Amino acid sequence: MKKVISTLLLAGMCMSLFAGCGSTLKEEEKGATINLYIGSELCDFDPALAFTDDSAVKVLGLVYEGLTRINEKGKVENALMKSYEVFEDDEKGEYRMEITIKETKWSDGRLVSADDVVYAWKRILDPEFSNAAAPLLFDIKNARDVKAGDNSIDDLGIAAIDTDVIEVQFETKIDYKLFLENCASLALVPLREDIVSRYKEQSFGAASTTMCSNGPFAVKGLDEGERLMLERNVYYYRDTENDEALDKYVLPYRLIVNFENDEEANTLAYENGEIFYLGEIAMSKRADYEKEATISDLLSTHSYMFNTENKLFTSAEVRRGLSMALDRNAIVDIVTYAEPATGLIPGVVYDTKIGDSFRANGGDLISASADVSGAKSLIGSKTGKFTITCRDNALEVAIAEYCQGVWEGLGFNVSVDALDYEDYREAYTTGDYDVIALDYQCISTDSFGALAVFAPLFSGMGIDIQNDNYDPVPYVQGYENEEYNALIESAFAEKNRAARSSILHDAEELLMEDMPIIPLIFNKDAYVYNDDVLSGIDDYYYGYRDFNRLNMKNWRDYETTAE
Repeated sequence: MKKVISTLLLAGMCMSLFAGCGSTLKEEEKGATINLYIGSELCDFDPALAFTDDSAVKVLGLVYEGLTRINEKGKVENALMKSYEVFEDDEKGEYRMEITIKETKWSDGRLVSADDVVYAWKRILDPEFSNAAAPLLFDIKNARDVKAGDNSIDDLGIAAIDTDVIEVQFETKIDYKLFLENCASLALVPLREDIVSRYKEQSFGAASTTMCSNGPFAVKGLDEGERLMLERNVYYYRDTENDEALDKYVLPYRLIVNFENDEEANTLAYENGEIFYLGEIAMSKRADYEKEATISDLLSTHSYMFNTENKLFTSAEVRRGLSMALDRNAIVDIVTYAEPATGLIPGVVYDTKIGDSFRANGGDLISASADVSGAKSLIGSKTGKFTITCRDNALEVAIAEYCQGVWEGLGFNVSVDALDYEDYREAYTTGDYDVIALDYQCISTDSFGALAVFAPLFSGMGIDIQNDNYDPVPYVQGYENEEYNALIESAFAEKNRAARSSILHDAEELLMEDMPIIPLIFNKDAYVYNDDVLSGIDDYYYGYRDFNRLNMKNWRDYETTAE
């Protein structure tokens, strides 16, 4: 897919301070339409599947809202959740939580209910639905048995006991604050069963024009390869019965993402004043914007995943040798906004507590520099032909071509296959690849979820119904290590976050010895905006922006009036 810089049309409505009057909007006004760029095109808006690509997270963070969120400083905040209460009975071994949600509505005006959260979580734990976020919910009573097909979904310990109250029963006493921290993951946002269930063969997220959202913006139109239009969700926490101001909770009116321009063209448009916000800077200009840009670490690692069913990659020595030959500092020089990956888990993922870095505590498991002689020693005579599959954008192609050159220097015959999003998604989900590039997203701020999926019982990929034993499906094609599985099982059993830290560090170290996935760089986010922006661009820890309170000067120059 051609890397595009999305152009969002965003309405920034002036607050009374700037409007010079007591009301933000006149009766006939809706707000302004302003060009901006967030990221590349995405073809699936299913939040449960948006974890191969940083751009998807940036868009879906505007469209959906979960029970909690994590702010720019890494602190957990209430989002949809209003309050919670924990009930424990040690004698009976009963542990549960009641979560009360706030009153708000979906973009079609229907009340967001506890049933919507229950449905979304049951969907993730359905054994026929492959989803890497499943381990985040395995503390729920019967969750693992349900995912393994050994219990009915109706036996899952979660229920809507009132319109706005979710009851969650747990297998044992857990770290409840960690559970709520994980609820900030985009994978766990509520969904509408009546919307999702309409689509059997096709993913409901691909039919974006009929999608309902509970976040500040709603999808109002998608023309593939051309543009995406988002509009203010007029029901987002707004009391419509008492006619609250249209822009009380969301100032911008409309965001339109233009998929026709590539990143170079959109960067030029920003420099010419045609768009006010640039969320991904052209590679040729990144060095020029290093001091001006707002740069932050992401919870993702750009990585290469092996299909270990390929005979060439059944050997851990070959996989490790291919990794060892790469100079990650050279890749950073290509990308600019990144750091060399020294492990799979990036530095912003927590370890023993909020704010404590898993990466800093775990140290370097991978050298940033290349060791070509060491790589050749590991690989020996085991060379052959393979293809690097990536998305058709400038960044991924540039990285792939660098790796191609290095690996050909080791004696391999390497080709690069740059695919559009739909073909890439098909290759990724079916395992039709040799080596595939992906932004390996940590699905929460806790390292367990990102590491657990490499153990088949925690992969979230469901069960193999073609197998008489109904074996769990591995996350990585064909990869399994009994020692690694035991470490993940042990980490799951340990509910004290500090106590299980050393287990998870051991697991990552073993994973990097086996190397079913090669971490290349820790991704960073970088954006710039022009002088028309007065305030209101806030960041969240997962790497997406909050445009809800965006203020701009001269906003009526970009006005969209009521139709």
